[in-house]
Amino acid sequence: TGDRHATTMAASVEVVKPRGQYDEVVVHPLVLLSVVDHFRRVEEDDSEDKRVVGVLLGEYRKGRLDVTSSFAVPFEEDENDASIWFLDHSYLEKMSGMFRRINAKEKVVGWYSTGPKIRTNDVDIHELFTDYHPNPAFVIVDVRPDNVGIPTSAYRLENEIRDDGTQKEEKTFVHVPSSIEAFEAEEIGVEHLLRDVKDNTVSTLATQVAEKITSLQGLERRLVEIKRYMDLVVDGTLPVNHEIMGLLQDSFNLLPNLNLEDYVKAFAVKTNDMMLVVYLSSLIRSVVALHDLINNKRAMKEAEQAADAAAAAKANPKKEKEGPETGKDKEEDKENAKAKK
Repeated sequence: TGDRHATTMAASVEVVKPRGQYDEVVVHPLVLLSVVDHFRRVEEDDSEDKRVVGVLLGEYRKGRLDVTSSFAVPFEEDENDASIWFLDHSYLEKMSGMFRRINAKEKVVGWYSTGPKIRTNDVDIHELFTDYHPNPAFVIVDVRPDNVGIPTSAYRLENEIRDDGTQKEEKTFVHVPSSIEAFEAEEIGVEHLLRDVKDNTVSTLATQVAEKITSLQGLERRLVEIKRYMDLVVDGTLPVNHEIMGLLQDSFNLLPNLNLEDYVKAFAVKTNDMMLVVYLSSLIRSVVALHDLINNKRAMKEAEQAADAAAAAKANPKKEKEGPETGKDKEEDKENAKAKK
């Protein structure tokens, strides 16, 4: 019985996760807007390379960390010496207390940085937030306008022990899957915001083409990153990570076999249909352009005739006023001349 009880306890200990442990970080739109606003306000007075740091607020629910709000914190660091940095701890305490009064559910769950990469002093800053959360999250928000894809990257701090025993235990950041989601009320606000930002002069087709181009650019960046990683593995610079290799293999297995005759025929038909639409569109555009050119020439000719008539009227104002002589007037003039004789 004792052994059975011990086995049951051991099994239960393996299943239960540590307090505050999460497998996914969900960032809400309000957090992104707040971080961008914080970065823009600081960027006006400082250099572009400077990053900003703030506090993330949210709640933990069933292995998922929802980041619903945030606030900025005064932060300074030495660009030459990474070990020299300052974070206003008293300001953090005051702001967290005020937010706790407004919404008791939202607690300090981590911190954010505009990175765009992890720096050497981030581990020390992360240790500071362990006083507020047993396992705080570190989220890097990439605010660069040329960034393609999801602008957030989430991490948590874990202990790393080398198998060979040549190095002591050290702490390192481990990547955590992150996503961007919104509540119903947030979705309505984001839709209204995008409606105001959207340029009504741009057509829907142009918007769709721009979205396709952005998606392809994101795919290209991912492929280049995969190629760089594989080159480093082949050269022996990085060790082989079987989890990453498994994910890459799954991705390649999802690709369709384009050598099949049905796929080739389907792509050919689809391409021909699209090229037909492009050809007809170009033809219609040429016809419309010629029509506009003809109408423009007619309008210019009518305008020139009107200008010539106006110039002739100004040159002979008396004739215009008296009007042209008719045949009846000429006969009366002849009769008057005969009577005088």
